[in-house]
Amino acid sequence: MHDSPAPADSPAPTINRRVVVMGVSGSGKSSVGEAVGAALGVPYIDGDEYHPPANIDKMSRGEPLNDEDRAGWLTVLTDLIRDNRDKGDALLVGCSSLKRIYRDQLREGDPDLLFLFLDGSFEVILGRMQQRKHFFSSEMLTSQFDTLEAPGEDEAIRVDIDQNFADVIGQSAAALSARFERDKTR
Repeated sequence: MHDSPAPADSPAPTINRRVVVMGVSGSGKSSVGEAVGAALGVPYIDGDEYHPPANIDKMSRGEPLNDEDRAGWLTVLTDLIRDNRDKGDALLVGCSSLKRIYRDQLREGDPDLLFLFLDGSFEVILGRMQQRKHFFSSEMLTSQFDTLEAPGEDEAIRVDIDQNFADVIGQSAAALSARFERDKTR
């Protein structure tokens, strides 16, 4: 259930890094992660699939998760990232990574971990969530925005999601490819 190998007809990977696709709920982590992964030939894993049942139950009741709720989940994702690093495999993982301490924990699995920050306005994200079936409420989205410690340019590649989907995918894939090429020459 948790393995997401690239399909046989996927292009050869164009990056060899582990990348966390981050942002608040509704920012498009799954759809962007899947599309960017397909474009770059890199498997995408939705980190939400690794939440324990208690976290899913809590979110389903409209209750935001706290640091204690996220601790075990982040440990599992850190181990997943470490395993892929140890094998030398590229990977995209969707994970909100709202706080710097969460991103620091994930970096324990790979000190060279990249973050792709899907950044958008509350209004745009709420509008998108209201158009699809999603258990998140505006109160939970407010909680996520209140919790978000937006990464700086030194910590993440930022992509503005207040634009059409194709542009978000194109900018994300281009930015990750450019970063990989730049880092290879260092």
